[in-house]
Amino acid sequence: MRAALYPLLAGLELRIDRYRVETRSLDVSTGFTRLTTTILLEGEGAHGEGEDVAYDAEDHDRYPYALALDGRWTVDEFSRHLDGVDLFPKSPVRETSTDYRRWAFESAALDLALRQAGINLGDALGREYRPVRFVVSTRLDLRRWLAIDPTLEFKLDPEPEWTRARMRELAATDRVRVLDYKGYYSGTPVDLEPDPDLYRQVAEAFPEAILEDPAWNDRTAAALAGHEGRLSWDAPVHSAADLDELPLTPRFLNVKPSRFGTLRRLLECLDVCRDRGIVCYGGGQFELGPGRGQIQALASLFYPDAPNDVAPGGYNAPEPVAGLPASPLAPTRTPRGFAFLLSPDT
Repeated sequence: MRAALYPLLAGLELRIDRYRVETRSLDVSTGFTRLTTTILLEGEGAHGEGEDVAYDAEDHDRYPYALALDGRWTVDEFSRHLDGVDLFPKSPVRETSTDYRRWAFESAALDLALRQAGINLGDALGREYRPVRFVVSTRLDLRRWLAIDPTLEFKLDPEPEWTRARMRELAATDRVRVLDYKGYYSGTPVDLEPDPDLYRQVAEAFPEAILEDPAWNDRTAAALAGHEGRLSWDAPVHSAADLDELPLTPRFLNVKPSRFGTLRRLLECLDVCRDRGIVCYGGGQFELGPGRGQIQALASLFYPDAPNDVAPGGYNAPEPVAGLPASPLAPTRTPRGFAFLLSPDT
């Protein structure tokens, strides 16, 4: 049995002399302007980066610029220090944003520690980087993407307007790998009301696809009877303990690191998934900066052959574009820190 993951990183040392933040924005295909903030921790001639993926623009205007982070730490000491640091001068719009911001600082600290040690995440964990299979999460017409690259695979959000004919058309492409019911979202542009008829029709139209995050009640459970082995979970899972609170024992898990907040919670959950045989795949949150490479790095090290929603950022453009890297993404021979650098041949 492999050793627990977190102790392999907890003792890494880092020196922080200063930090700063940078904000990025992009008009994306789901009809809103995406804002994220990059945390840059600097020390000893190196810098580490992490990305705050909070969805509400107001949260990116409320950044603390005078936190007491300077000093020499281990990764675990720095994380414990953050337990007592208020990262929000004003309360966030959504409670989930507290984990997103915490992850930005934790991932930046890990990146800095690895770079100051002259190693990458694979070195620290004793794992090899492997080419990463990815799916494209989009609401655009698949035919427009497939005209550019017929090998693409997709993760789709079912929509109330989908007719049976539309589902047959999508299924006939044989390129849809994950359907996300969005059953745990509220107050977002992608909310989907739990509709047992839609749930049933989608499950029947795509008999091989993973079915993610169904809202669970007596009616949806009946609609998905017989498909339980294809169910996956995402939004409700922020720690290993949350796996035991799901309505069914999971077979699949969409791993979004920022949902976990801390490196410890993320790695402990990966340990439990390994021990229970839960199949993990990576998830993205419209990262615009270093966070995208970091979720690709995790996918490369832990679940490279899964239908990872970690496509390069160009696939989030409002219109399909040619010339983007194809799946699988091949890493360079020497990724740095917590990054995942694409091979020039990708």
